Amino acid sequence: MQKFDWKKLQNGSDIRGVALEGVADEPVNLTPEVAKILGQAFTSWLGKKLGKPPSELTISLGRDSRLSGPTLLSSVTEGISLSGSKVYDFDIASTPAMFMSTITSELSCDGAIMLTASHLPFNRNGLKFFTKEGGLNKGDITDILNLAENNNFPVAKEKGSVEKYDFISIYAQGLVKKVRESVNHPDHFEQPLQGLKIIVDAGNGAGGFYAEKVLKPLGADTKGSQFLDPNGTFPNHIPNPENEVAMQSICQAVVDNKADFGIIFDTDVDRGAAVDSSGKELNRNRLIALISAIVLKEHPGSTIVTDSITSDGLTTFIEKELNGVHHRFKRGYKNVINESIRLNNEGQESWLAIETSGHGAMKENYFLDDGAYLVTKLLIELAKCKQQGKVLTNLISNLKEPEESQEFRLKIKTENFKDYGNQVIEKLQEFATTQENWQLVPNNYEGVRISCQSNDEKGWLLLRLSLHDPVIPINIESNISGGVKNMATKLLEFLKGFEALDLTTFDV
Repeated sequence: MQKFDWKKLQNGSDIRGVALEGVADEPVNLTPEVAKILGQAFTSWLGKKLGKPPSELTISLGRDSRLSGPTLLSSVTEGISLSGSKVYDFDIASTPAMFMSTITSELSCDGAIMLTASHLPFNRNGLKFFTKEGGLNKGDITDILNLAENNNFPVAKEKGSVEKYDFISIYAQGLVKKVRESVNHPDHFEQPLQGLKIIVDAGNGAGGFYAEKVLKPLGADTKGSQFLDPNGTFPNHIPNPENEVAMQSICQAVVDNKADFGIIFDTDVDRGAAVDSSGKELNRNRLIALISAIVLKEHPGSTIVTDSITSDGLTTFIEKELNGVHHRFKRGYKNVINESIRLNNEGQESWLAIETSGHGAMKENYFLDDGAYLVTKLLIELAKCKQQGKVLTNLISNLKEPEESQEFRLKIKTENFKDYGNQVIEKLQEFATTQENWQLVPNNYEGVRISCQSNDEKGWLLLRLSLHDPVIPINIESNISGGVKNMATKLLEFLKGFEALDLTTFDV
């Protein structure tokens, strides 16, 4: 019998696996037994970290709407309980709410686990772990998996207690309080969203609570909200603000219902995006620009940390229009969060770390990537604008957006894909120096970014290595029509020299 490969469950700072059969060539590796052992491993790791015996630990558990969620949650509960620790079972919850359970005074859990695989297909699931310090880092996950592999856990004489707890309502009340106090409406303090029609698309994930428990108490009209009921088959669309079908769905719903604002969440609500009253998306660069405008009003001169694929127009907007600092860093939500924390520790004020994917974390909110908190900040500004007779999107009216943008993902067909990918990056740096009007962009932390400023290009391209997969993503943006094709054509000639690259998706 082949030895179980625990390391395959690691996905950066999370654990991800296949929990259900039904997809070809994807054997189940996140079984109930594996989940139970992971519960024991986290309890053991947490006890050592905090210097507490397991019998003194309290751990909260929540899940998204996935079909495998109830079984796996039960198994993780069993593992923790066998160690003697107390369990709070939140049932369906959001990832940010799980962290908040560690710092909310009435619970003050020592640790928390969310069962989710974010926007991945129905057959996947995973675990995200928290302590009072925030989400665990990559090294912590490796340590937990090593403990799981050894599988040498003492069983307590007395099992820990398990208590059901409706924590999502407490979490929602915190958001309601935030809106009331921040808007401070002179006539409608309790219901500052009165007169606003705001619709939510939860994609049948865990975000349906936002319409009922946040917007309605604040006085918003939520008629037209869609896919609020949890359903792990995701029958309507993928719960992912980056998915084109999902965004089209919420945009159309805003138009059809003549809404003032639309909100869309991913499965576990750590990401969010929005739609303005005309049905235009507020995601990716637009979302970053809008929340940056709000943050820089509150904290002038702050550094905004983003991932590597943000546009040149966004940099100009943050630095020239808002008088902030744009610090472009690596892809990966933990990467941008940790970089923002590092800058603050070194004395460079940074109040926002955000990826184009919609992962946004704010210093004022424990640097927690919280989609519900992010859109709540937008709603506060929306309510203030309504009082003043202004339009929210006026805040980003000077944002220059590219004429064209496209992402290509090239598979690397070789075992040692990271070394091969780094060779491509190294050779592209050399190639760029031989091309007229191509310049390497300085202070680039990931892959190679090239400014392409000939009259038929007027843009940039970024070639990097995927964080986990044998894939080279390429992002190209241009400020003129046809510019992307011209840059891609030139790049294709270079890429043809690498036999292990699958160029069939590089359709120029």
